[in-house]
Amino acid sequence: MTDTDVVPAVPARPTRNTSGARRRAWTVTALLVVFMMVNFADKSVLGLAAESIRADLGMSASAFGLANSAFFLLFSVCGAAVGLLADRVRPKWLLLAMALLWSVAQAPLALGGGMALLVASRVLLGAAEGPAFPVAQQTAMSWFPDRARNLPGALVVLGTTLGVLLAAPGLTWVIDHHGWHSAFAAVAVAGLVWALLWVPLGGEGPYASGSTDDVRSGQGDAFEVDGTEGAARRTPYRRIIATRTWIGATAAYFGAYWITAFGLVWLPSYLHEGLGLSTAGSARVLMLVYGLNAVVVLGQAGLTGWLLRRGAPSRRARGGVGGALLLISAAACLALPGVPAGAGSVVLLVVGFGAAGAMTSIAVTTVTRLTPADRRGGALGIMNAVVTTAGLIAPTLIGRLVDAYGADGYRYAVLLTGALLLLGGTAAVTLIDPDRDARRLAG
Repeated sequence: MTDTDVVPAVPARPTRNTSGARRRAWTVTALLVVFMMVNFADKSVLGLAAESIRADLGMSASAFGLANSAFFLLFSVCGAAVGLLADRVRPKWLLLAMALLWSVAQAPLALGGGMALLVASRVLLGAAEGPAFPVAQQTAMSWFPDRARNLPGALVVLGTTLGVLLAAPGLTWVIDHHGWHSAFAAVAVAGLVWALLWVPLGGEGPYASGSTDDVRSGQGDAFEVDGTEGAARRTPYRRIIATRTWIGATAAYFGAYWITAFGLVWLPSYLHEGLGLSTAGSARVLMLVYGLNAVVVLGQAGLTGWLLRRGAPSRRARGGVGGALLLISAAACLALPGVPAGAGSVVLLVVGFGAAGAMTSIAVTTVTRLTPADRRGGALGIMNAVVTTAGLIAPTLIGRLVDAYGADGYRYAVLLTGALLLLGGTAAVTLIDPDRDARRLAG
């Protein structure tokens, strides 16, 4: 069998539980969590070193925003293309190639360079990171049936939060003591270390759409096959992306990704310049934001899993929970600009920027539930491509607002973010119903 062979999405018969297969499933999940940690450390390094880089290279806020947006120039296109490829090529090798390219992209900045090299490096890094999240989620989902996917999906999302939580103090220390070039060297080494671990330990599980190698080798008997996995094979992608569930999940995820892009690129500067916090105070607030995000992501996984086990429809367990979190985040962001700088503004900022992240996990598990196994890579990749255009737009737009209006530019950016979250939350509550749309696709 070659890597590009199309094979059955699930084993022909239900398989027995074994402790070895369960350990393998959670080992792969843990590696994917670390994969996303490295991914978001790569993304966050530019924001953490913003003041040093702008001073060293003489960049305006608009130019710095443009450099960050360059990261997303090929991000969406590659996310969709590799997502489609992941339905044909083993995700194990795609993930390995991505991690190696991350390190290659960061290496030149570790040695020096100016604005042109910075932009070129970010374009290459964005192309290599664009497919990371959907392919990582596809690989994690391949080890679990639908009823057990909430926790591993949430843990992979949690990796994005942990990456920033660890990167914020660690890379800030490196930048302060050894300069911003050394921070890029640190994340390049982290990518190489992960790749060395992934080669012997990574792989796809028994619910993979592209491989039954693990099933045939005895690694696929960890879980019982649920009846929805093999349904509606070869469903056209156009039918999947036309469903109300895919549209609602994508709209909601777009709002969550917008606030992620805002947080990675401009939140440290907003805390310092917009709210007047010291460097130490800004770091503490960032820890609170990402700490709340971690709690919400795990709490959502527990609540959603509990609702599903009690027989609640996915419309309520996923669309209802995710939509409610986005609406809470929207309310906090819309209220924030009207509150004077102080404890109240910090609370609203932490809630506004920390409550929306769980929608990322919900969007993935929702589309995975909706989509036939042999179409998941493409469906997730296309969704990710649409959603991550927020990362292309947000940094440049916010930079222009800051250049035009000074500190008030951050207030306008937060109001815009609140409006997008409000639209996304409404879409999640009103459109998401994967059980209904899965039946329609199977019909």
